[in-house]
Amino acid sequence: MLSEKQAGPNLNSLRGFEVIDEIKYVLEDACPATVSCADILALAARDAVVLRGGPGWGVDLGRRDSLTASFNGANQFIPAPNSTLDTLIANFQQQGLDIGDLVALSGSHTLGKARCLSFRQRIYDNNVEEKFGYHERDEHYIKSLRSLCPQSGGNNVLAPLDLVTPARFDNHYFINLIEGRGLLISDNVLFDQDLHWEIRKHVFAYAANQDYFFESFVNSMIKMGNINVLTGVNGEIRRNCRYANSYTNGKK
Repeated sequence: MLSEKQAGPNLNSLRGFEVIDEIKYVLEDACPATVSCADILALAARDAVVLRGGPGWGVDLGRRDSLTASFNGANQFIPAPNSTLDTLIANFQQQGLDIGDLVALSGSHTLGKARCLSFRQRIYDNNVEEKFGYHERDEHYIKSLRSLCPQSGGNNVLAPLDLVTPARFDNHYFINLIEGRGLLISDNVLFDQDLHWEIRKHVFAYAANQDYFFESFVNSMIKMGNINVLTGVNGEIRRNCRYANSYTNGKK
């Protein structure tokens, strides 16, 4: 059975599923078939941000879980780490999100890590400037990344998305972009490929004012959390977040 976890952008990348499993186990024991995995994920995302110093927000509940996996959807709609700015904008627009949402939600890269596989092209491809419209502005940063990520092998070696405050939710991601220290190509193009300053003005504003970034991030998270939501009689409340109920019937 194919799942989103096996899709290219997620494979060997996503972590923490056991935490969701544990939450689901406790909830099913206390109130069976009541709280969906989708709602658990929405709440966990909010709480993770808060626990790392970021803003909180009200989470609308009542989501239901899908009946099938979205392997193809994950491959198609999750932005690739070497996306151009035009590709990112188009990808977000497909989900009803505008360029303001794109920049604010990209700020989530203030937390987490990326695999060498995801940023190797950014540090070794001599034609990056020609292909993606930006030039490297911090050679020391490039050298440090090359010391972690070899030209071949080591695909799962990790580097922080925010090298300055990797475990804190703050606005330093945007400061990194201005200084040329975005880890992924898809980070750097937000600043360097925007020739009309439609994106850059948001980057500068968030770098200068963390409260403004937090406010914008919250609004965009709420907006994103309402994309293609299943409610009412649509979908189901999964017993196990890893499988649809039809797959687990008769199984444990």
